[in-house]
Amino acid sequence: MDIKTVAFVGLGVMGEAMCRNLAKKGKWKIVGFDMKREPLERLKADGVTAAASLAEAVKAAEVVVMCLPGGREVEIVARGPGGLIEHVRKGQTVVDMSTAPPRLMRELAEQFKAKGVDFADAPVARTRRAAVEGTLSIMVGGTADEFKRLKPILDTMGTEVTHCGGVGAGQVVKIMNNMVVFETTMAIAEAIEIAEAAGVDGKLLYETMAKGSADSFVLRNHGMKHLVPQDYPTEAFSVRYAQKDLAYARELAKETGVTARGADLVADLFDEAVKRGDGDRYTPVIRRGMAKKS
Repeated sequence: MDIKTVAFVGLGVMGEAMCRNLAKKGKWKIVGFDMKREPLERLKADGVTAAASLAEAVKAAEVVVMCLPGGREVEIVARGPGGLIEHVRKGQTVVDMSTAPPRLMRELAEQFKAKGVDFADAPVARTRRAAVEGTLSIMVGGTADEFKRLKPILDTMGTEVTHCGGVGAGQVVKIMNNMVVFETTMAIAEAIEIAEAAGVDGKLLYETMAKGSADSFVLRNHGMKHLVPQDYPTEAFSVRYAQKDLAYARELAKETGVTARGADLVADLFDEAVKRGDGDRYTPVIRRGMAKKS
C-alpha cells in the first residue's frame, strides 16, 4: 500500500504534539480531526489540514491513527454511531496509539478485518515532553507486515519503536510498564515518608539510593523532582488517568488468573487520593496518604 495521507484523530495533550512531529518529520500529507478546534488551528502552522468531521478525515487517508484518553473513548470513536467502522474502506490501516484494554484491541481487529481493514495497537510511554521532542517509546501489536509498513510513521514520534507481538501485545506491554511505574512510585513514596519521619533528609535518601541497587527512572524523576519537594502539579499525568491504566492492568491480571497484590494496594491509594480531592494531581501525590497521623 502506497501511503500518501495519514489521518490523526485525537489531538489532546499527547496527540497534538505527536501529530506535529508526524507533520514536520514525515513525507505524508496529514489530516487532523478533534472535537476541539483549538489544536487544529495551532497545527495549521505545521501543515496539518483540518478535517470537518471524522468521516472526512477517514476518507482522505490510507492510514488512520487514533490517540484518545482511554478505552471508553476508543470504543466510541471506533464502533459507536458514525464511528470509524462505518467509514473505513478496504485496504486502509487503523492504528490505536491510546492506552486501552488488550481485549478491546482484539475485538476491534476482528471487526476491522471483516471490512478488509488492518488494525494495530501502538500505545506510547514517557512524558508529554517526550511527545513534544519525538522521543516516545512506542509498543506495537500487530503482524510483522503491519509493523514494517507503520514503522516509518511511528519513527517520527518515538525513538524506541518495538514490535511486541500480535494485536493487543503492545497494550499488554504498555499497561505492565505503567503498573510497574505506579508500584515503584508507591515504594519510593513509602521510603521517603518513613525516612523523613525517622530524621533522615529525603533528598539525601534518594541521592544515596540512586547510587545503589534501588536506582530507577521513577526514583530519579518522580522521586527527586516531585516527592522530595512535594510538588504535585495538575497538568501532569494525574491520579485519575493512572486509575484508568491500573484498572486495565488489574483486569488483565484477572483474565489471566494472576493475583496482582501490588496493583491492588496502589489502587487503594489512588482511591484515597481521589476522595481527598487529589484526583487531578500528578500520581506521586499518593505520598499524602502515607503521612504520619497526628
